[in-house]
Amino acid sequence: VQLQASGGGLVQAGGSLKLSCAFSGRTFFNYAMGWFRQAPGKEREFVASINRSGRSPYYAEFVKGRFTISRDNAKNTVYLQMNSLKSEDTSVYYCAAGRAIQSHTPYRAVDFSSWGQGTLVTVSS
Repeated sequence: VQLQASGGGLVQAGGSLKLSCAFSGRTFFNYAMGWFRQAPGKEREFVASINRSGRSPYYAEFVKGRFTISRDNAKNTVYLQMNSLKSEDTSVYYCAAGRAIQSHTPYRAVDFSSWGQGTLVTVSS
C-alpha cells in the first residue's frame, strides 16, 4: 500500500483546510482509513477514522464537530475536512490504512499497517 497525503499549509485560526490522501497498491475497499497527527515534542495521536463503506466515522473528542472524515471509493481517496481550526491543531497529519475490521471502525495506531509521509498543518493565532 502506498499513501500520499496532501493539502496541508498555513491557515489562520478559525479557518479551514481539506486534506487528501491518495491510496494505491491494493484494493481500497478492503481497507479502513484513518488520520493521525503529531505535533513537535508530542506523541502521535488519533484524529479520525472511517470504515470501508464510509459509514460509522470515528473521531477523537477534541475534533468532534470541527473535522469531518470522508472517502471516495471511486477515487481511492480519503479526506479530512478541518474547520474552525485552532492553534493547537498545528501538527504533521498522517493518513493511514489498515485492513477493514468487521466489528468496528478501527482507531488504534496498531490497527493501521500502512502510513503516508505526512502533511504539515500550521494554524496561526
